[in-house]
Amino acid sequence: MRFFRWMYCRTFQIVLRIALPFLPYRVPRIVDSCQDLDNVLLSEKIGSVLIVTDEGVRRNGLTWPVEMVLRKCHIAYGVYDRTRPNPTVDNVEEALAMYKKLGCEGIIAVGGGSSMDCAKVLGARVAYPNKTIGQMKGILRVLRRLPVLVAVPTTAGTGSEVTLAAVITEPEKCHKYALMSFPLIPKYAVLDPALTYSLPPHLTATTGMDALTHAVEAYIGRSTTRETRRLALDAVRLIFANIETAYADGRNERARKNMLQAAYMAGIAFSKSYVGYIHAIAHSLGGQYGVPHGLANAVTMPYVLEAYGDCTDKKLYRLGVAAGVCSESDGYEAGAKKFIAAIRELNRKMNIPEHIEEIRREDVPVMALHAQKEANPLYPVPRIMCRKELAGLYYEIAGGYDEG
Repeated sequence: MRFFRWMYCRTFQIVLRIALPFLPYRVPRIVDSCQDLDNVLLSEKIGSVLIVTDEGVRRNGLTWPVEMVLRKCHIAYGVYDRTRPNPTVDNVEEALAMYKKLGCEGIIAVGGGSSMDCAKVLGARVAYPNKTIGQMKGILRVLRRLPVLVAVPTTAGTGSEVTLAAVITEPEKCHKYALMSFPLIPKYAVLDPALTYSLPPHLTATTGMDALTHAVEAYIGRSTTRETRRLALDAVRLIFANIETAYADGRNERARKNMLQAAYMAGIAFSKSYVGYIHAIAHSLGGQYGVPHGLANAVTMPYVLEAYGDCTDKKLYRLGVAAGVCSESDGYEAGAKKFIAAIRELNRKMNIPEHIEEIRREDVPVMALHAQKEANPLYPVPRIMCRKELAGLYYEIAGGYDEG
């Protein structure tokens, strides 16, 4: 039975990989600063927009540069600022009600991945007013054009400004819906480092490690291309060179700009080559306990990389060389170990914990099932794991359970 499941997963992934060059992936048009948004909005002939953000971003004044441009262009707007760290179905529906009430024609997401995910799914609900979010989850379920969507990241990590994915939580079911469709890719992405200056150190750390996770999983998976391998390596190089500086000195323009660029490149890489079990586990932790996605990825990453075993040694070695944590003279196994150790050390230096203490033993079987269903057959993971192996990883990440 396990062999047939393996065959099904690998066949599905091969077909998807062959189809990839023919799929309508597009890259958003890059806008270098909020001040340049006026030309974009005027060219789109938008009369009213909804800004989708969260309370913290708005309280820190990060929506103000966008609002100033809208006022300058005499474009009416409203602000939905109730997006939660793991955006919910209710968030999307509340934003949709405001969008309709104001007669909006476009959406501007200002914030991290949560705000962008909420904005993307809002756009999908506008395009499909008679469909629920649950009916649009999965691959290529959203085919209609969305309203003009502008992504303005205030963190450097999620890469959501370039991805076709959005994740929405259903709190009552303790589960997350993943939507993956090409129209969800924003039309414009504003990469303005000034908007990331006020990002607190702990969020700089976890969102930066989120970007690292994207690059690593895109690189070690089995559906890579020359382009995605190059982008992933460049992203890893930039992250290791800049994340500690951005963490220690939030107003360092060069470090902030490089982290934005790394997140952007990693976002393209994983959009085309997908992710793996790190994300599948992290999504379940977010759905079950509300663990922020970047934090869940950062903690989970070294455990999953070790669990893959020697099938990833060569690729992890190459990532280690790009990161500058091992040399070309190191063997594959030694280089892989050094790279995983460097990830743990980055976490330690930025006060990211080794374990997720919220994990309850009785929740593990259900979370392992959710992770398995999310990852297989879609994610081209280096090694397919069974539910028992995934459950073992949750016990390790919890830091104290055994399997007995």
